[in-house]
Amino acid sequence: MPEDSELLEQIRRGDQAAYRALLSRHARYLFGIAHSLSGHASDAEDLVQETFMGVLTSTFRGESSVRTWMVKILVNRAAMLRRTRKRHPESALPPALPASAGSSSRESGGESGVEAKLDLTTMLNALSEDHREVIVLRELEGLSYEEIAKALNIPRGTVESRLHRAREELRKKFKGYLSSR
Repeated sequence: MPEDSELLEQIRRGDQAAYRALLSRHARYLFGIAHSLSGHASDAEDLVQETFMGVLTSTFRGESSVRTWMVKILVNRAAMLRRTRKRHPESALPPALPASAGSSSRESGGESGVEAKLDLTTMLNALSEDHREVIVLRELEGLSYEEIAKALNIPRGTVESRLHRAREELRKKFKGYLSSR
């Protein structure tokens, strides 16, 4: 199986099978990040499509892994989407459902996966854009500090301080959350 960088070279030469291989290898991973950043499946699908369009129109310089490079493209596209939504709020989707919405599994004794996802979305939406990005990339996607720094185009120290602040913000805003479950 060819490496990602080899697939990129094949794609540059017009190989559609290489494009499909890269897409199938990374689309689900990128969708997870996009959904965590945007909070909406339809936005996440659009962001993944735009990311792969960026793969076709951008040049990979080999300064990071192909996956990290694609995450950087995705994060940039997500930031552009947020800026557009701020300028044109009528194009924004309704906010994600609050944690109290959805299934009544709490009453029946068990926590549902849907409810847990709603809770996570609520928590992520409570963070600033900068804090949400580093939390998603580190805690949900498992990127290293170096990979996050490259994806966000910021120094490693900034990644560390944003993570620290984001975690503190979550602790303060959701103090007692786990004990109420």
